[in-house]
Amino acid sequence: MKEQLDQNNLPKHIAVIMDGNGRWAKQQGFVDRVFGHRNALKAVKEVIEGCGELGVKYLTLYAFSTENWNRPKAEVDALMMLLVKTIKDELPTMQKNNVRLDTIGATQTLPTSSQKELKSAIESTKNNTGLTVILALSYSGKWDIVNATKKLIEKVQKREISIEDITEDLFESSLDTKGIPNPDLMIRTGGDHRISNFMLWQLAYAELFIFEDLFWPDFRREHLQEAILDYQDRERRFGKTSEQLKK
Repeated sequence: MKEQLDQNNLPKHIAVIMDGNGRWAKQQGFVDRVFGHRNALKAVKEVIEGCGELGVKYLTLYAFSTENWNRPKAEVDALMMLLVKTIKDELPTMQKNNVRLDTIGATQTLPTSSQKELKSAIESTKNNTGLTVILALSYSGKWDIVNATKKLIEKVQKREISIEDITEDLFESSLDTKGIPNPDLMIRTGGDHRISNFMLWQLAYAELFIFEDLFWPDFRREHLQEAILDYQDRERRFGKTSEQLKK
C-alpha cells in the first residue's frame, strides 16, 4: 500500500483520536480498562514511525481530554503513570529518529511528575527537525477556544489591540496550536462518528477517516497508509467548486 501513495500529496498534519482501548480490553476478557491503554503503546509507536517514514510533518495524538478527568481515579492515576513511563522509555528513540515532542492543553493541571517528564522531553528534542509529535493532554476544543477568547479580551482591556483588530488569523494565533498548521486529515478508531471536543476550530476543513471495526490497540502503519490513500482520493475544495479548482 505504501507504494501506492502519492508522495507529493501527503497530509502535512494528521490528528488522531485514539479510541477503543477500554472496549479492546473487554474484548480480550479483561475488566480493567488500563490493560487496553498499556497495549495501545504499540499503536502509538506504529503511527509515529509510519508518519516519520512517509515524511508527514505534524502528528497530534488526543491522549487525554479535559473530560477524561471525570473517569475513575484509579484509571486516571494509571494513565498518568503510563504517560511518565512512556516518555522516559521513548525519549532515546525520539532522539534517534529526529522527532520533536510538543504538547497542547492545560498541562499545568497534570501531576507534577508528568509535567516534569514532559518539559524535559520537550527541551531535549526541541532542536530535532523531523516529525513533530504533539500530545493533546488535558485538552479540549472548547477549552482552547475559551482560553483564546480570554487572551484577546485581556489584550483589548490593556489596549494592546482594539475589537476591530480581531480577525480569524488573530484568533487562530491565540489558540494553543499557534504556529502549527491545521490538520489535513483526522483519523479515528473505534467506530464513533464524532470529533469528541477535539480541535474544534482547527478541524474545520480536515478530512475525516473513521475505522469502523478497529480499536486503537490494533492500529498499525498499514492502517495509517490506508487512511492517507483514501485522503489522496478526495477533492479538497475549501468552499470552492470543482471547476474553480481546475482553473
